[in-house]
Amino acid sequence: MASIFRSGALALISGGASGVGFAFAQHCRRSGMHVALLDINRSSLDAASSALKAIDNKVLTLTYEIDVSDLSSWDAVRADLVGKFQTIDLLMLNAGMAIRTTKPWGDADYFHKTLGVNFFGMVHGLTTFLPMVLATAGPSAVVLTGSKQGITNPPGNPAYNASKSAVKTVAEQLAHDLRTSSSSIYAPHVSAHLLVPGWTFTGLSGNMGPVPDEVALKTKPRGAWLPSQVAEYGVKKIEEGKFYIICPDTDVDEALDNARMTWAVGDITEGRSALSRWDDKVKDGAAEWIKKEADRRRG
Repeated sequence: MASIFRSGALALISGGASGVGFAFAQHCRRSGMHVALLDINRSSLDAASSALKAIDNKVLTLTYEIDVSDLSSWDAVRADLVGKFQTIDLLMLNAGMAIRTTKPWGDADYFHKTLGVNFFGMVHGLTTFLPMVLATAGPSAVVLTGSKQGITNPPGNPAYNASKSAVKTVAEQLAHDLRTSSSSIYAPHVSAHLLVPGWTFTGLSGNMGPVPDEVALKTKPRGAWLPSQVAEYGVKKIEEGKFYIICPDTDVDEALDNARMTWAVGDITEGRSALSRWDDKVKDGAAEWIKKEADRRRG
């Protein structure tokens, strides 16, 4: 089967001017793909565009400065893009943000802003551009960027966790509908993937703009992965046809991730308290069980 990452194909990436989105854009460009980057930061877009053209200027690099929470901004991108391309081979909806508030349960705006970007930004991308993905003839993919916080739900940022949990739900529903013959969007040549980075040195953690690896390495925390490592891992899993792409990092391996997620689901199946991993009455037992389970998975 031909690769999604192939010469002459088009990748559209939101949140594409830095971090994980830009790392995927670099891989796409090295594969000979046209790239359309969507981002709210114009200076980062310009820098990213220059960096991609330096890799290969024989294919198109399109940039769009948009607020992904604004549906009309997506309509404007589509109006321009359809004059240049009829199909999209990789739709990566990656734009995200995290804000904090000291009083989340009294701050509705905090929830609206977070869900507006992290969840509705992806909904807008899907409703606007999924038809162009479905219209492709060859293998194509939709990648939604989630978070481990949307799975294990640690205390501290309920709006962010809720937004990423919603992304997971939508991605699962999309994957089902794409592969199910009775679905209105049945398209077996299109795959859906939930990309879940681990601790990654991105704009959410101080690494702004399209920063070269050799520069980021000078300030990157030891335990964090570079965006390029997430892209390398993600591309491999996409090519393997994996839906759940749960990325490790330097501090947390796949076995520990799986043990933590298993414990989280067990809160429901075992009738424990909500978020028992952080419950003072349970947390010591939870930590012990997670360690033993991770060790068992490592063999």
